[in-house]
Amino acid sequence: MSRFTRRTFMATSAAALMALALPLPAFALNDAEARGLVDNLVSEINDVIASGKSETAMYGDFERIFRKYADLPYIAAYAMGVDARRASDSQKKAFTNAFTGYISRKYGKRFREFIGGRLEVQGVKQVKSFYQVTTTAFLRGEAPFEVDFHVSDRSGKNLFFNMYIEGINMLLTEREEVGSMLDRRKGDIDAMIADLAKAG
Repeated sequence: MSRFTRRTFMATSAAALMALALPLPAFALNDAEARGLVDNLVSEINDVIASGKSETAMYGDFERIFRKYADLPYIAAYAMGVDARRASDSQKKAFTNAFTGYISRKYGKRFREFIGGRLEVQGVKQVKSFYQVTTTAFLRGEAPFEVDFHVSDRSGKNLFFNMYIEGINMLLTEREEVGSMLDRRKGDIDAMIADLAKAG
C-alpha cells in the first residue's frame, strides 16, 4: 500500500470514527434556516461576480464570504486529517489561516467563471444530521450545473461545512490536496503551511 493510499485510508477511517462519536444535533436547524443561509450566501456570491472588481479584490470578497458562511475550523481540521494529531496548537492556527486564504482563492477562481451568470437556490432536503441545499449555476454559453452546499449547526451556528461543484466533493478533494502537499514536503507541516499560503 503506497504512502498516499495509507494516508487516505487512515484519514477516511479516522473521520468515520469521529463522525460516529459526535452527538447528533437536536435539529434546532430546520430546512427554512438552511435555505435562508444559502440564499444569503448565494446573493453575496452573485453580488461579487457582478461587481466588475479586479481579480484580487474579488478574492478578498470571497474570503470574507467564506469566513462568514463556512465552518472553517471543521473544514480545515478535516483537510489536515490524521496529521493534526502531531501538529502544535500554533501550527493548527497557522494552517487554518493559510487554508482559509487558499480555499478562498481556489474556489474564488471557480466562482469568477460565473461572471455574466448567476447561482440560484433550487431546493433543500435533510440528509442524516445536516441539510443539503441544491443550487444551479447558470453560465453564459454553458449548460447549467449543480452546486450543492451541506449546512449544519454543529458549531453552534448555521454554517456550510461542505460543497459539491459538479459532483466534486470539496472536503475529500482538499484532504487529498493537503496530503499531497505534506508528502512532497516529507511530512514537514511548517513547509506545507508555507506552500499552502501561496497556493490556490
